[in-house]
Amino acid sequence: MSTVPRWALLSAGGAPLFLVGGWTLAQAAQPDGFDPVRQTISALAATGADHRWIMTVGLVGLGLCHLTTALGLVSAAPAGRALLALGGLATLVVGAFPQHPTGDSTTHAVAAGVAFGALAVWPALAVPRRARPSLDREHRDAPAFVRRLALAAAAVLLALVGWFAAELFTDGAWIGLTERLAAAAEAGVPLAAVLVSRRRSGRSGPG
Repeated sequence: MSTVPRWALLSAGGAPLFLVGGWTLAQAAQPDGFDPVRQTISALAATGADHRWIMTVGLVGLGLCHLTTALGLVSAAPAGRALLALGGLATLVVGAFPQHPTGDSTTHAVAAGVAFGALAVWPALAVPRRARPSLDREHRDAPAFVRRLALAAAAVLLALVGWFAAELFTDGAWIGLTERLAAAAEAGVPLAAVLVSRRRSGRSGPG
């Protein structure tokens, strides 16, 4: 198993910091009355928002972190890494094409949809189908356990994204909350994947 480099751990850890730190600081900079339960993350970076650069930096940092993590997560299958990178690239587009005060831009909406979708599905495709045979039962059973863990993570992420999508097509009373839950979970899963990969490679190594 290839060892995931330490810089991938830094980028994976940076993703939730950029996202949650970005929206926390950006919300604090908004006028009284901003409601994070009913208002989206994109509203914090929208054209005309107060100090919109804060959330824009957060989104750009998040996207760059996902791209860097995808590059360094060498133990994952190529399809999973490609989807993680796609999610990072789409997040950069979200930051580059902000929401308009009178409504969403098409580019922003499509990029956000691609980002949420790719970042929800990638764990299911990240576990290699073939693993090197091992006489050690613990090592032999580990790939199956990791695959089940990855599928469970993808299922939870898809459920959160589905809840957010449902809010988009209803009254949207919890649209901000559901988006934050989905986005935060998607930002944290790459960190978990890197930690698991580094732990497994450490156990497989000498000594």
